[in-house]
Amino acid sequence: MARVLYTAEATVTGGRANGHGRTNDGALDVQLRAPKEMGGDGGGTNPEELFAVGFAACFESALGVIGRRERVEVDDASIDSRVSLLPTEERGFKLAVELDVTLPQIQDPEQAARLVAAAHQVCPYSNATRGNIDVTLTANGHEVG
Repeated sequence: MARVLYTAEATVTGGRANGHGRTNDGALDVQLRAPKEMGGDGGGTNPEELFAVGFAACFESALGVIGRRERVEVDDASIDSRVSLLPTEERGFKLAVELDVTLPQIQDPEQAARLVAAAHQVCPYSNATRGNIDVTLTANGHEVG
């Protein structure tokens, strides 16, 4: 087994509809609530929002790794992340992710797409989801193939 770099630990009680989640170090402490769009009361966060923030933050770090490798400035990148919850034919659920990456310092659309595609190969969230869910990427408004 590979050397563990970091392990996050958290405890959740009450589930996604009316629960509470807290990391063991106390840095994250959230009320979990079903969104109004799904018949809930809102007033808290939900797993999809947490996943959207986590994926975007991780992806931005991966962009930084690629930028350093290629000696390209990407420090001002921003990522708009959307995580959708979809029903399956088997009466279950699946996720779909859209990451819209803005790289203000990169003017060349092909270079922006290459950087985002390379970050998608490095990002742990991308690697965990690859082949399991649909992930759509854009770089400066252009779809990354």
